[in-house]
Amino acid sequence: MAYVMILFPLFMAGVALAFPSNRLRPWLLPLTAVIYSAATVFVLTQPDLMVTAKWLVLDPAGRIVLLVVSTLFLFCSFYTVGYLQYRKERSNRVFCACMLGFLGIMSVVVWSHHLGLMWVAIEATTLVTAPLIYFNRTQRSIEATWKYLMVGSVGIALALLGTFFLAYASLQTGLESNLTFEDILRDAPQLSKPWLHAAFILLLVGYGTKMGLAPMHTWKPEVYGEVPGVVGAIFAGGVTSCAFLAILRIYQICIAAGESAYISRLLLFMGLFSMVVAGLFMVNQRDFKRMLAYSSVEHMGILVLGLGIGGPALFGTLLHIVTNGLTKGVLFLSSGNIHRAYGGKTTDVVTGAMRRLPLSGTLFLAGFLAITGSPPFGPFISEFAILNGAFSMGRFITAAMFLVLLLLVFIGMGATVLKVVQGRAPASVQNTPYRDGWLTAAPVIILMGMVLCIGLYIPAPLDTLIKDAVCFLEGRP
Repeated sequence: MAYVMILFPLFMAGVALAFPSNRLRPWLLPLTAVIYSAATVFVLTQPDLMVTAKWLVLDPAGRIVLLVVSTLFLFCSFYTVGYLQYRKERSNRVFCACMLGFLGIMSVVVWSHHLGLMWVAIEATTLVTAPLIYFNRTQRSIEATWKYLMVGSVGIALALLGTFFLAYASLQTGLESNLTFEDILRDAPQLSKPWLHAAFILLLVGYGTKMGLAPMHTWKPEVYGEVPGVVGAIFAGGVTSCAFLAILRIYQICIAAGESAYISRLLLFMGLFSMVVAGLFMVNQRDFKRMLAYSSVEHMGILVLGLGIGGPALFGTLLHIVTNGLTKGVLFLSSGNIHRAYGGKTTDVVTGAMRRLPLSGTLFLAGFLAITGSPPFGPFISEFAILNGAFSMGRFITAAMFLVLLLLVFIGMGATVLKVVQGRAPASVQNTPYRDGWLTAAPVIILMGMVLCIGLYIPAPLDTLIKDAVCFLEGRP
């Protein structure tokens, strides 16, 4: 089944490159997404299909990321059809092919149980998503593309070095060098501790760069500020989730090696530092798309913080992968609509969005409330579970800092969002013809509904998936 989920989107990417019609080509995205989503549901309900080969296994942590990315891609694919209808002046051949290529490469990441193959797949996501950044073909978009490639390449090079260090940690103690996940997890207690520590730092920095953890986040404001909204959603909910899955792999190896105390300190520091940086840069932020970039930095910090707390906070951390991914879809897609309606993305141009675009403006406001942890939305449940885990583990200072930083982000982000949605549009701003349509509004509404539903009630299948993943990360049957 892994081969089908990897090769089918890649085949459709080839079809998109060969398809002659610029008008009909975008429909290949929802066609592929519907079939892929059906395959995802099928494989998640059939345990016998989760092992294809020794290197290709869909483990409990991978299942969560697969579910999030396939769901997000499904709604983004329909949105993309509506978006590209407004971009008829530009060929969408490369855009559609790269979107489909990302889906196939992401499948390699979630199925991979070989750390070398996983590294190759994550590097491939960098290459396949880079052309999406340059879609608008402006000077700033080409600068953002190069910055993404340069910073990402440095990060992925450090991750490769960390992978070598991890392999050498086996050789140093007389074990056979093997990067297959099950084998290295089995031998984890015998690994050389100094080399394992060095490998963890390099892998955290390397894959943390891909996630956008501070201080390796410098590519994010540039990229998220220039990409189309649908690409921002794919980055914030898809690319970052794949990178976090890689960190989960090395986390599990270190836990099996008995190094939980060592990695916990590093993870807590990186998580809190990312939240501090995000909160400070959100204050007086005039560009609402860059604001969303710093929001992503914050939530990557929350994921790493929850991982550092461990124990009872793991449930909230894994749930936050889901709630953050879906909510980022709401924010980026609705912000894309607002950007298109105003032709600008700063608060001196964009005001009164709820008057000009009642639906997208309202969804953008609701998305802000959700992503900042306001009840009754999904992120409130996941963040509360992380906070409760911190208290349960006796980490009271960490919990207090977490609450203070959440408040800082709420105030900083809220000031920008309220300027965008309230008031009236300046008289000098051109009144563009764009208004919300079914394809650009319905996916956002459904995603917002899912975020609300998870806040009110976690579906039993999702609850089971997360609990299985927690047991898997902790090494419990």
